[in-house]
Amino acid sequence: MKIKVIGAGLAGCEAAYALARGGAQVELYDIKPSRFTPAHSDTNFSELVCSNSLKGADPYTNACGLLKEEMRLLGSVTMEAAEATKVPAGGALAVDRQKFAAYVTEKITSCKNIKVICEEVKRIPADGYCIIATGPLTCDELADDIAARTGGQLHFYDASAPIVSRDSIDMTHAFFGDRYGRGGDDYINCPLSKEEYSRFVYELTHAERALKHEFERGEIFEGCMPVEVMAARGEETLRFGPFKPVGIRDEEGNKFYAVLQLRKENCEGQAYNLVGCQTNLKFPEQKRVFSLIPALSNAEFLRYGVMHRNTYINSPDCLNADFSLKSDAKIFFAGQITGVEGYVESAASGLLCAVHALRKMNGKPPIIPEDLCVLGALSAHISRSNENFTPMNANFGILRTADVRIRDKKQRYAFLAERSLGYMSRYISQLNEE
Repeated sequence: MKIKVIGAGLAGCEAAYALARGGAQVELYDIKPSRFTPAHSDTNFSELVCSNSLKGADPYTNACGLLKEEMRLLGSVTMEAAEATKVPAGGALAVDRQKFAAYVTEKITSCKNIKVICEEVKRIPADGYCIIATGPLTCDELADDIAARTGGQLHFYDASAPIVSRDSIDMTHAFFGDRYGRGGDDYINCPLSKEEYSRFVYELTHAERALKHEFERGEIFEGCMPVEVMAARGEETLRFGPFKPVGIRDEEGNKFYAVLQLRKENCEGQAYNLVGCQTNLKFPEQKRVFSLIPALSNAEFLRYGVMHRNTYINSPDCLNADFSLKSDAKIFFAGQITGVEGYVESAASGLLCAVHALRKMNGKPPIIPEDLCVLGALSAHISRSNENFTPMNANFGILRTADVRIRDKKQRYAFLAERSLGYMSRYISQLNEE
């Protein structure tokens, strides 16, 4: 059984490894290291661009945490790599980006059933099985061919946050800790007074942006909203978002008007990410504005935030629930190009593609997971008719509602998680039986 996988990002590597583990002979194509997209710089595969966080870890309180657990049950290499390279992040699963990418790359390159080919693919392969996982920054010629096959493309704009050096953070204006005391000293908290916060918001909303016109078009994905766009919605907006002070106190028990949290970017703790501060400001403006935060007054910026255009197809019009093309059942799409949004969601779609492609190559019909689990709900999202199709993160709202109304949110989420994991056990048994 032979299959091509185009793109060695999260979705492509997840698909390639699962296919190889299932006995398929995989040709994995990627433009690295001869070329890079505008958002990539690491020669390794599965590079994390926007953040080092894979979001919430608890499957009973966070839908992305539940999705992670579903993926672990299916043998996800992304989850294996994340566990091996994680850094402290309280209730979230965050990783050392370089070590994470290196771990996945070693898994891929050492697998005897995977042949890595450094080559730009400019057209969808004309024959045989193929998974296209080229991501939201698909190269122009292939993007044009995909558009021709799928009836056009949609897009939105995505942003990443700056990273600063640990040694340059002024700890006389910051302290270690986590919200509500969970996670120990996983974050560096940078408090602001009301006056400091107001000045920061004013300068943030009046700073010069790198891309000036896209924001008026409604093309920004809510899940990666630039902090300056968020702040423009009202001065208090950030205090209910990334600068939320609730649950954060220093050793003396003091409360604060606003708090920016910094999260470890690597295992050594030499670099910290400005949590929730994805931005489209010009680089000098980032330095100027974020340095208004007292703890960052002399911060060394190891990487500035950037914004880039992400492309996704109108999946409900052209994809089946198994992520295959309606016009060619041997061609699958995986990752953000399908309209799933987020690191974990992208990898999950690659895993699903591998499960379905293996069955097809063995002459078996696909078994589509139901929306009782997050994997099934994402499958439904990309395939159900939707006139206003937009990218979707994992969330409890996309799961099938409980048969009995549960008013308490924690109890409702716990019920949905238990139901999902029970269903996944049955789903995996069905895959193994057939």
